[in-house]
Amino acid sequence: MSPRENAPRPGPTTPCPCGRGLPYGECCGPFLAGGDAPTAEQLMRSRYTAFAVGDEAHLRRTWHPGTRPVRLDLDPPQRWTGLEVLRTNGGGFLHTEGTVEFRAHYMFGGHADVLHEHSRFVREDGRWLYVDALG
Repeated sequence: MSPRENAPRPGPTTPCPCGRGLPYGECCGPFLAGGDAPTAEQLMRSRYTAFAVGDEAHLRRTWHPGTRPVRLDLDPPQRWTGLEVLRTNGGGFLHTEGTVEFRAHYMFGGHADVLHEHSRFVREDGRWLYVDALG
């Protein structure tokens, strides 16, 4: 268990960390509680939120078993500060594959930085899963 795994969750009416402008309870909250995201983008947003609140269980549950690391170490001092979805390809209700390009902003050691990633997702047995970052 990571030190942040016991961090308080946003309240149901608190703005969701993923930045969609919806309350947590209507946005990523249901997915972190075990529900399945209907699109690759929504899964990616819920994974960002899981990083922001330290929910290792959600990250592991939504990571494809073929690429899931044996161990996941979240860095407690890293604070996620914003998400920009740049582009999606596929990943919708009728797709089985999709990609999402995004920028995830964070603070670490008093310095602002950004993670720019183009992530690949697949849908298996009706569930979207994160596979990996495209090179």
